[in-house]
Amino acid sequence: MQTFIQETIKDILKTTTSFENVTFILPSNRAGVFVKQALKDAQVRGFLPEILNIEEFTERVSGIRKIDSIQLLFYFYKIYKDLEEKPDAFDVFSSWAFTVLQDFNEIDQHLVNSEEVFIYVRDVQRLRNWSVKGTFQETELMKNHFAFMEKLNEYYNTLYSFLLENNVGYQGCMYREATKNIESFLEAHTQKQFFFIGFNALNKAEEFLIKVMLASGNTKTYWDIDESFLNSRHQAGNFIRKYKTSWKYYQQKELNVVSTNFSQKKNIQLIGAAKNISQMKYVGELLSNMENHNNTALVLADESLLPITLNSLPESVESINITMGYPLKDIPLTSLFLSLFQLFISQEKLQKKASKQFYYKDVIKVIKQPLIHRLLLIENRSVSDEITTAIHNNNLTFVSKDFLDSYLVKTEDTIQNLVGNLFMFSGDVSEFLNTILELIDSLKSIVSGLEKEFLFRYYTAFMQLHNLQLEFGYFSDLKTLYQFFKQLITSESLSFQGEPLAGLQLMGMLETRLLDFETVILTSVNEGILPANSKQTSFIPFDAKVQYGLPTYREKDAIFSYHFFRLLQRAKNVYLIYNTENDSFGGGEKSRFITQLELLKKDIRTTFISPKVNSNVQYKKDVQKNDAVLLKLEELAKKGISPSALTNYLYNPIAFYQKKVLKIKEFDEIEEEVAFNTLGIVVHETLRELYEPYLGKFIVLEDVKQMKPKIEEFIQKNFKIHFKNGDVTTGKNRLIFEVASRFVSNFLNQEIALLKDESNQLKIVAVEKDYEAFITVDGIDFPIKIHGQVDRIDELNGITRIIDYKTGSVKPSDLKVPFLEEICDFKYSKAIQVLLYAFMYLESENVKENSEMQAGIISFKKLQSGFMKLNFSEKFRGEDFNVTPERVYAFIEEIKMLIKEIYNPEVDFIEPSELPF
Repeated sequence: MQTFIQETIKDILKTTTSFENVTFILPSNRAGVFVKQALKDAQVRGFLPEILNIEEFTERVSGIRKIDSIQLLFYFYKIYKDLEEKPDAFDVFSSWAFTVLQDFNEIDQHLVNSEEVFIYVRDVQRLRNWSVKGTFQETELMKNHFAFMEKLNEYYNTLYSFLLENNVGYQGCMYREATKNIESFLEAHTQKQFFFIGFNALNKAEEFLIKVMLASGNTKTYWDIDESFLNSRHQAGNFIRKYKTSWKYYQQKELNVVSTNFSQKKNIQLIGAAKNISQMKYVGELLSNMENHNNTALVLADESLLPITLNSLPESVESINITMGYPLKDIPLTSLFLSLFQLFISQEKLQKKASKQFYYKDVIKVIKQPLIHRLLLIENRSVSDEITTAIHNNNLTFVSKDFLDSYLVKTEDTIQNLVGNLFMFSGDVSEFLNTILELIDSLKSIVSGLEKEFLFRYYTAFMQLHNLQLEFGYFSDLKTLYQFFKQLITSESLSFQGEPLAGLQLMGMLETRLLDFETVILTSVNEGILPANSKQTSFIPFDAKVQYGLPTYREKDAIFSYHFFRLLQRAKNVYLIYNTENDSFGGGEKSRFITQLELLKKDIRTTFISPKVNSNVQYKKDVQKNDAVLLKLEELAKKGISPSALTNYLYNPIAFYQKKVLKIKEFDEIEEEVAFNTLGIVVHETLRELYEPYLGKFIVLEDVKQMKPKIEEFIQKNFKIHFKNGDVTTGKNRLIFEVASRFVSNFLNQEIALLKDESNQLKIVAVEKDYEAFITVDGIDFPIKIHGQVDRIDELNGITRIIDYKTGSVKPSDLKVPFLEEICDFKYSKAIQVLLYAFMYLESENVKENSEMQAGIISFKKLQSGFMKLNFSEKFRGEDFNVTPERVYAFIEEIKMLIKEIYNPEVDFIEPSELPF
C-alpha cells in the first residue's frame, strides 16, 4: 500500500532536488513524523525540509505567540471588570466566557467584522419581539440580554487590542494578523518554497493565506481526495470541489494527486455491538487475533472511551502509540484533589470552621486516598486505618484537627506536617494551592511509572493556577476555585508519548489526517457521535452564522464525512463498530456514513455481537450441619438462646446460622442520625430509671407525677451514653430526641389516667430484669438454655402482667394465637417472644397455683391501644387473655419441636425461597 504521504513525496521529488529552503505545512504534528520517515524511505540526502503544522506557520507569519486558554480567560476577566460597573464573580463569568472566546475565535478565523455580527444578532432579536400595535415591552431580562450582545463587540475590541499590545493571541487572532502580514512575509522569504499537504476544510483566513501564497508562485498544495468524492456530489468532497471551482489558481492548474483507491476491493466489516463495553471487548478480540499490529489504527470516534479501551487491550499488543489526551477527570489522582476541596467546602457549609471540625466522611475520603494511605504506612501499620477505626468506635460525626493530630504524631515529622497541613485552611486560596503543590512534590518520591506522569501533569496545572492567583487574585474563596477546577479537569488532558512508527496506533478522528493504514478499526460509528449532533454552544444563532459565513453543524458534518471516507480510501481491512442499544445519548442508530458506505460498496459484511451471558440460576442457600456447626450449637445452648434468636430462625435459618454460629456481626456504621434501635434503648433505659425506685412497691398517682419532671434529664443522659458523641440539639436528631421524650411522657400520662381511678392497684415487680430457664428436649444430650430480659413485670389489681415494650408499631392481631400447635411460624413472632418471657418467669419465680397472669406488648406508637394482651380465643372477636401454666407448657412443647429441628444434624439450614414480611 502506498500512502498519500509517500505519493506526495514522490511527486515533489520530481521537481525538487534540495530541501534546504523548503517548508512543509501540515494539518497536524503527528503527520510530520510520517513525512520524515517517507523522506528517509525515499533516500533523500542533504537537509530535510522544515516541517510545520498550520498553527506554527500562522504564528510565524503573524509574529504573535499563542496564549494558553486559561491565561486568556484571566486576561479577558481583567478587561471585563474594567468595562463593567457590576461585574459577575469569576466563577459565574467563566461559565459563559469560554463560549464568548470561542465565538471571538470563529469570527477572527473567518475574517468577519465583529461589530456587524453582534449588532445583527441584537437587531434580529428585537425584530422577533416587535409588535405592530406597539404593545410589546422589553422585560429587564431582555434589556440585559440586548445590552450584553452590544457589549460583546466592546469586549472583543478591547481584548483584541490588549493581546496585540502584549504580542500574544488566541488562534483566531493569529490568523487575522497573519492575513495582514502575509505579503511582507513572502517578500522576506522569496527563496523559500512552501508545500501545503493534506488540507481539507479551510477557514476564510487559511483560504486567504493559501491563495496569496499560490499567486506568489513559490507554493504548491497537495489535496488528499479520491475521484469517487471529487467527481460526485458527495459531502466528503464539498470543500475541495469548492476550491477547485472558485479559486483562480485552479482555473489554470489541476489538483495534485487525485487517487482512485476507494473503488478498489476492500474487506469491510460492519459490527453492531450492545453498549460501549461490548464494543471495546470485541476490539480486544480483534487485536488478539492479529499476528502483528504494525500499520493498524484503532480510531475512537468517541474519545471519552479511552480509559475503557486501555483496559480492554489484549496482552498481545506489545507497543502502542496514543495520540489523544487522557482526560484529567478520569485520572485516579483527581479524586484526591476533589476530596481536599470537599473537605473545606463541607466544613463551611456545616458551619464547623470556627471549631476546626470536619465531616467524618470527608476526612475518611482524604486519608483513605491510595497515595495518602501509602504515606501513612509505618512498619506495616496504617495510621489511616487507626484514625478510621477510632472515628467509628467513638461515633464521631465531626472530627477535630486535634483528634487527627493525636494520630499523625505517630508518623515522621515531615509526614505529620505535610498531612496535617491538608486539614488547615486560613481562607487564603494561594496558601491552599501552595499546600497542594507541596503535597504533590512529596508524593513524587513514593510513586513510579504512570502515577508520576499524573502527578507531574497536576503539578503544572496547580502551579499555573497558583501563579495566576498571585498575579490576578480572582479566586476570592475556595468555592470559586473549586468550580473553576471542575471546569478545568473536564477540558484539560494528559498527553501520552509513544513510538509513532511502530505498533498499534490509537487515535481520535481528527488525528487521522494525512495518515493511511492497512487495517482500520473505528468504534462508536453512531449518529450523534460521527457526525456529532447539531447542537452548538454559541451566542451567535444559526441564521447569523449562515449570513456571515461562519461554520455551522452542516460544515462540521462535511468535515467528518471527509475524515471518515478518507480514512477508508487506502485501507485494506476496515472494521466499523457501532452501538446497537438505544439510550439517551444517541446510541442505537448507526451513523449516516455507514448507510452511505453501504450504497457505495456492495460487499460489506454485517454481523451483530453480544456478550456471552451465562444463565445465573439462583439457588437457595443450604448449609449442612457438620461436627463444627453442631459444636457451635452446643456452645450456644450453654450460653443461652434468646427469644429474638428463635424468631430469627423462623424468619431465615441462614441468618440465624450466620449470626449465632458464625458470629457475623453487622458493620458498625457511624451513627449520624439516631438509629431506631438506639431510640428504643434510650426509651427502655429511661423507663427503667424512672421505675426502679419503686420496685416491690405499689405505685400511686403522685409517684408518677413526680417522674415527669425527670424525663428530659434521663433522656439526655441516656442519649449521651448510647448515642456516643452525637448531637441531639439540632436537625433530625433533635426531632428524634423529642419523639423519645414524647414516648415516655405519653406512657406516664397513660399510667396517670390508670391510677386516677383509685380502685386500681398497681405494683411494680420488676423492670428490665434478666431471666433464664432450661428446656430438655428428647434426643438432645444437653439442656437448652433460654434467656432474655423482660422489660416490665407488674401486678394490676392482683393480675400479674408480663410486658414487653416496643417502639415500633404493633397491632392487637399480632398477639392473637387461637391454636398453639400452629405457633411456630414467623407471623406469630411477637407472641412467641412474650410467651417465652412468661415461661422464664414461671420457671424462675414461685408463682401461686391460682394466680392470674397476662402477657403482652405496649407499643409506643400505638399507646392508644394500651396494654395489648396475648389472646388465645378461637373466636374472631373473642377474648381470652389468661396465660395459664398449662398454655405456657403446651407452647413449650411446640418450641421443643423447633429446637429439635435446629439441633437435628439431618436438617440443613436452608434459606426460604421467599422471606416472610
